[in-house]
Amino acid sequence: MIPPASPRPAQLGPLLARRRLARGWSQQRAAAELCAAAGAPTLSRHEISRWERQRRVPGGFWLGWLAVVLDVPLVVLAEAAAATRRAGSTRATGPGRATVAGARPGGRTGPGRTGGTTRGGGARAITTG
Repeated sequence: MIPPASPRPAQLGPLLARRRLARGWSQQRAAAELCAAAGAPTLSRHEISRWERQRRVPGGFWLGWLAVVLDVPLVVLAEAAAATRRAGSTRATGPGRATVAGARPGGRTGPGRTGGTTRGGGARAITTG
């Protein structure tokens, strides 16, 4: 007998939004809580919005702090992040970041940014602004 297929893990954006709203927090408040917990004052409500809309997927650093601040097991967030990436709505663009596929044609980096590597391991073109 074949065991039933396990339910697909939730995608990260809706999960983050549900947990934030369950706490009664705005995106601004969620960003402030994350900054306070992580000791990193650089996160804005705009990044929270990008994560919730799945325009980006947070990397391991922020996933760890999201687990703490939203009181969600890290493994749940990591599985949701992986499911979101597998769904194809995002592509990696640097350490711990992802954006919508096709947002930067050809994988080029923008002015003032440094290039990383593409998924295939090849060097990405670096443009100067």
